[in-house]
Amino acid sequence: MLFLLAITSAFWLGLLTSISPCPLATNIAAISYVGAHSRKDRQVLWAGIAYTFGRSLTYALLGMILLSLANAIPAISCGLQKYMNILLGPLLILVGMVLLNILSFHLKSCPSLTGWQRHVKRGSIWGAGLLGIFFALSFCPTSAALFFGSLLPLAIQHHSQVILPATYGIATGLPVLVFALLLATGRDKVAGLFGKLSVFEAWARRATGIIFIVVGIYYSLIYVFAWQPG
Repeated sequence: MLFLLAITSAFWLGLLTSISPCPLATNIAAISYVGAHSRKDRQVLWAGIAYTFGRSLTYALLGMILLSLANAIPAISCGLQKYMNILLGPLLILVGMVLLNILSFHLKSCPSLTGWQRHVKRGSIWGAGLLGIFFALSFCPTSAALFFGSLLPLAIQHHSQVILPATYGIATGLPVLVFALLLATGRDKVAGLFGKLSVFEAWARRATGIIFIVVGIYYSLIYVFAWQPG
């Protein structure tokens, strides 16, 4: 039951990442570029699947590598087991503050397709997968906070090097499948859906940020200040 809850949490974090402005914009740009040159509607859908697979594979490999390195170094592994609950509370508070725009930090701006178009064959399904990998590695503040600040600690707690990061990755690309289907049936529908997702993203990000701060305060009281409820 706890692991099922962890998978659900990883999926929600990935979905929240995917509809954040920067990742959503790059998702649409990538599928629009590849889909615009596909001769068949079916190729657009396959491009969306390949793109989602590329993102999922990237996050799964990142999770496996980072967690394997942590477990391979005894000092880090013991430290994580000993201090994870203590660190989790403040970490959740910081991530919540980022989601609420109370705290901000600067990373490289959202990537574009400029310079990558020559590396991607027009209409290529494999090219869509390549773009999925590239954009997954191009972290913006929101995606970095959710992946490194929330998903990885969750994966460490549940000793899940692949499943939770892969679930997160699938969710980051899930809306792309919807956009790919819309691109195959009618591109004029994309703008309207983008507007609705923007509204939902703002609400979901704030709600998640508040929940993270509340849970972070609770964890801090329990594990940092040794507070005993009741």
